Amino acid sequence: GGEASSLSPHAHRAASGAMGIMEEALTAYTYVGLWVGLSAGVILYNKYVLAYFGFPFPVALTMIHMAFCSSLAFLIVRVFKLVKGINMTRDIYLNKIVPIAGLFAVSMWLSNTAYLYLSVAFIQMVKAMMPCVVYLVGCAMKVETFKRMMLLNMIVITVGVTIASFGELNFNWTGFLLQLGSIGAEAVRIVSIQVLLASADIKLNSVTTLYYVSPPCFMFLCLPFALIEGPKMMASNMEINVNPAVLLSNAAVAFALNMAVYLLIGKTSALTMNVAGVVKDWILISISSFLFIAPISNIQLWGYMLAFLAVCYYNYAKYKERETAALNPIKVDTKDGPQKSFV
Repeated sequence: GGEASSLSPHAHRAASGAMGIMEEALTAYTYVGLWVGLSAGVILYNKYVLAYFGFPFPVALTMIHMAFCSSLAFLIVRVFKLVKGINMTRDIYLNKIVPIAGLFAVSMWLSNTAYLYLSVAFIQMVKAMMPCVVYLVGCAMKVETFKRMMLLNMIVITVGVTIASFGELNFNWTGFLLQLGSIGAEAVRIVSIQVLLASADIKLNSVTTLYYVSPPCFMFLCLPFALIEGPKMMASNMEINVNPAVLLSNAAVAFALNMAVYLLIGKTSALTMNVAGVVKDWILISISSFLFIAPISNIQLWGYMLAFLAVCYYNYAKYKERETAALNPIKVDTKDGPQKSFV
């Protein structure tokens, strides 16, 4: 009898660990669905405003988004007090929040500028590189553990994206390099947020994150605006289409997306988000190719399919890793919730 009772606590812990993963997965899928819809909406709307509507100013557009997000977050936290602010020390703000805001500004600036040069479909294909870069940054920041198999997987994703680039009918180096730069900044930002949100001394939710991040992000964007876009706007003879309804509704969708992004990273790992991104990319490639009449070659689809399969395998491997961690109570204290298993 003694043997059976000594096994039961372990079995119980294993069962509760597995249940926790299921429950967590359901929550994650709800947020993922919300994020996929909003993310696709923002991308198509941004492409429309920048390339077709007559407002080809990515920095200015991003600044409108940031001003809008700052104002709404300020109202929610400070005026209506719907969400409690946190005691943020100046030191933490300058060392942790401001760098994230800087990375966000760079990422948004570069990716929005890329829409002026590349099709939405091709941009989404290049973004398949994101898990590679997030993984490498994660290893560098000690959030991920380096494995040879993972590296091999990354190489397959990169080869797939290279084939897709080779097959792109309207390839543009400027747009391509801008997009790669954006992915780099975004990967560092995603891992940094994961580290920040999981650190014990600071608990930020979606609203407080926007409240603290959007204003410095706006400030960072003032520099490229003053140097590049401001003078261009002043000197330009072209008709600039400034429709408040369009620009504000565009910012509102962006605000909703930012809420979903932080919600998703807080509730799931940075990786889940990238995998959700792959699903979103298929939706976007189909819709945008049809909407903006941008043809896609067969070589491109084969290349992207290769990258897509490698990303799927990567996600599966990460899931198995976490499942093992949850079933092994030595590694993860299940009382502490899921966060331990991805940091």
